[in-house]
Parts: sequence; C-alpha cells; structure tokens
Amino acid sequence: MSERSGNTGLTDGPAPASPPGSTGDDSRDLARFGYRQELERSLGSFSSFAAGFSYISIMTGVFQLFGFGFGSGGPAFIWTWPLVFFGQLAVALCFAEMSGQFPLAGGVYQWSKQIARPATSWMSGWIMAIGSIVTAAAVAVAYQIILPQVSLAFQIVGGADDAGLTTTPNGAKNAILLALGLVVFTTVVNLIGVRLMAKINNLGVAVELIGVTLLIVMLAVHIHRGPQVILQTQGTGAGHSWGYLGAFLVASLMSAYVFYGFDTAGSLAEETREPRRHAPRAIVRAITAAFIAGGLLMLVGMMAVGDVNAKELGTLGMPYLIKSTLGTGLGDAFLVCSAIAITVCCLAVQTAAIRLLFAMARDGRLPFGHAIAKVSPRSKTPMVPALLTGALTIGLLLVNIGNQRVFYILTSVAIILFYIPYLMVTAPMLLRRLRGQWPRAEHGTHFNLGRWGTAVNLVAVLYGAAMTVNLAWPRAAVYGSDHWYFQWGAVVFVAVITAVGAGVYLARRGSGRVAEPLPDDGLVGEV
Repeated sequence: MSERSGNTGLTDGPAPASPPGSTGDDSRDLARFGYRQELERSLGSFSSFAAGFSYISIMTGVFQLFGFGFGSGGPAFIWTWPLVFFGQLAVALCFAEMSGQFPLAGGVYQWSKQIARPATSWMSGWIMAIGSIVTAAAVAVAYQIILPQVSLAFQIVGGADDAGLTTTPNGAKNAILLALGLVVFTTVVNLIGVRLMAKINNLGVAVELIGVTLLIVMLAVHIHRGPQVILQTQGTGAGHSWGYLGAFLVASLMSAYVFYGFDTAGSLAEETREPRRHAPRAIVRAITAAFIAGGLLMLVGMMAVGDVNAKELGTLGMPYLIKSTLGTGLGDAFLVCSAIAITVCCLAVQTAAIRLLFAMARDGRLPFGHAIAKVSPRSKTPMVPALLTGALTIGLLLVNIGNQRVFYILTSVAIILFYIPYLMVTAPMLLRRLRGQWPRAEHGTHFNLGRWGTAVNLVAVLYGAAMTVNLAWPRAAVYGSDHWYFQWGAVVFVAVITAVGAGVYLARRGSGRVAEPLPDDGLVGEV
C-alpha cells in the first residue's frame, strides 16, 4: 500500500493471532488497511451510540433553535422534523453501510477516500474539519440560551434583559465568554484521553435520555389542547414571496441543524471494539432516537404551553415553554440537564474533529502531518489536533465577539459545511451503485441495504443537494438585512474555504506529499 510510509502508522508486520472480537482481532483488521493500532481501543456499544447521539443532542439543538423554528413557521414548523429526518436517515443508512466496510478514524474523509478521487476525499476532509470547528463554536454559544435563564450569575455582561438572548449586544458578548469556558474544558478533557471523554459523554447522554423522557412525561400531564395545534401557521407566511412555503423552508433550518453529526460513531471506529458491528448500528440508532425524542418533546410542549401565541416562544424558545408550563423550579432543573447536554455535545464535536485531523495527517494530507498525526504514548490521544481544534474554536469565538447574529450565522455555516462533505460520500456511492460496482464483492455480512440501496442512496443525494441550497440561500429571515455580507456570508465563506482547500491540495500534490487512495479492487479513484 504505497500511500503510507515512514511514520504514518504503517504496520510493521502481521498482528498476532487473537480471539474473534478481541482488541487484537480489531487491530489485525485495521492492519489490513495499512495502519498500526495507535489510538486506545476501549469504546463499547453504548459509547459508540452515545458519541453520535450527543453530537445530535436533542437538549442542545431543540433547546437552541425551537424558538427560531416556531418564530419562522408557527406550530406547523414541526412538520419539517420528519421531512429532514427521513432525508438524513437515507444519508445515515449509506454511512452505516460504509462504516461496516471501512472501520477507520476520520469517518466521512475515509469513506470518500475509498470510493472517490483524491481531490474529492481531500475536499471532504478539509471542509468537514472547518465545519467541525464552526460547529463547536456554535454549540458552545448555546450556553447563553440556557445558563442565564437558570441564574443571572451567568449573565456576566449585561443584566436581566439580556438573559437567554444572543441578539442583544451584551447578550452576544456574554455568549462568547461562556462559550470560551466550555471550549477550554472540552480541550482539556480530550487531551487527557478517550476514556475520560467516553465516561463524561456516556454520563451526559444518560442524563439527557432520562431528562428528555421525564420532560416529555411531565409536559404531557399539562396538556390542554389537541394535536391539531401543529396545523397552525400563525400568519408566518405573510411577507414571503412563496407564502407559507417560504416560511416553512426557513423554519426547516431548525431541523437541519439538529440532524447531523450521527457519523461520529464512524469517526471513532479505531477506538471502538468490534467497530464493523457496533458503528453501523450506532449511526442508525442515534438519529432514530433523536427523531423520536425531539419530535415528542416539541409536539407535547406545544400542546401543553399555556399561551401558544406568546411572543416569547419565538424569542426565548423552549426554555420559556418549559418554565412557563412547569414552573421555575422544575424548569430550571431541566435547563441544567440541557446545559449538561450542550457540554457533552461540544465535547463530541471536538472529539470527532480531532480524529478527522489525525486521519488526514496520518495519510500525509496536511501540512506538518508528522506532528499532527503523532499520538501521545501516555494518553493515546493525538495531542496537536486537540490543541489545534481548541485554539481555532476559541479564535473563531473571539472574532465574533459582540456580533448579535453570531449564533444564527455560525449555525447555518456549520450545517452547510457538513452537508457538502456528506454529498462527497453519497454522490460517488450512488455512481458506484449505478455502475454495478457497489456493494463490493467482498461486502460480506456487514450492514447492507440490499435491493433498497439505490433508492435510499438516491434520496440521500437529492435531499442533501436540495437542503444545501436551502441553507446557503441568502435571505434576511436567517442572516439579517443590515449588511449584504451577512446575507451572502454563508455562500462567500464556503466559496473561500473551497478555494483555499483547492490551493492547498494542488500545492501539496505538486510537492508529492498528498496520499493516494487505497488501491483495492479498481473501484477507487474514478469519481
């Protein structure tokens, strides 16, 4: 395998025989791809699921953006939830199939490398790495929506009028301060090692699962209107050239923001025991659990809230709904659960970003790859990627301090920077299917979509392309109307990132340091 040499993790010889399903057996499987086991393989089935679920994080995403969705489309915005879920489920099923075949750190980058041209896999990794940094910043900013509503002690800048808001000058500044503290914490945890990360993440996911279940039950006790509430638009279509469809498309960004990151289970494959078995199931279970829990929470919440027309539902969102329905005491308890969910969500985002950078550097695809791919013999963690992701996230937060639209801009850009790399896996995969080259002959008994593969793959590509356009669409309802560069910010930012990535790729290809994809059965390197 000519793509890896020197200190890139190439195996020195066959691994010793080990019982099936053991860590040694997994290491031998990894050696087939030309890599030596360097990361600590200690994650089990629940940890694999928890990584994907905490990245999606219902008590982060729904608590963050319920107000945006409700304010944009009224109670009927909830119909965007199943629409986005089924689109992303198709993507998740494709990823599950890939993760069963290629249990390698780096997830989307590695999968793209196996079925697409080197330029495509490079861009998927490059864009996704930057998207992960933006996502970590967007998640960390969510502390501002939760913590000041628990206690004004967390409103360090400003006062009660700014609590829970990112759209006031003081609220925006305070959001950055709280976010900085969270990013420092997650960076330290990732430096210590994957075992500590998994313990914190598993605990956080357990709290979130229990918390959201109890919350749904307690809101259900207060129901005093029927499910027909989800047919109300509250006149939100007024002002849109497409009427309510325009409002609905804007509101769908709320659901699009929640349903991504489920591929994290694949990114941690080299630290998971029996990843070919656990990773595919974890991906599908994570997105399905999030769909059920989040959908029930929003539905029951709108049926239970005292005044469904209260303007606070569109500004303060889910925290207001919970506290106004359950009272301050119980409301604060569930907001604390949400703060825990935000913490482990940010942790999972950074963890996945670290593995992505490690995987690309190990293949020689990043400048200073030797240093970036080096794994600490003590913590079994890539130290430089951990420090790098933490520093870049902090830098991004500081650049945006005082920006009153920082939350929505970071959120929208982060989603786009994931949807594009997702397409760089699903589109080449579809092309392989149409050519009769996927699934491969050696696919075996691992996760396989069978005769439904082409249809599911086609849905994944069409949905991904349509939602990418919807996300990048420059409009005042999302990006504001005060400056043109805010409205066009997502398009310009993605274009710049792509251009810079192309420049780096061409420069490194010219120097002969860009790795080629794995030569296997002739399927690689044609797309």
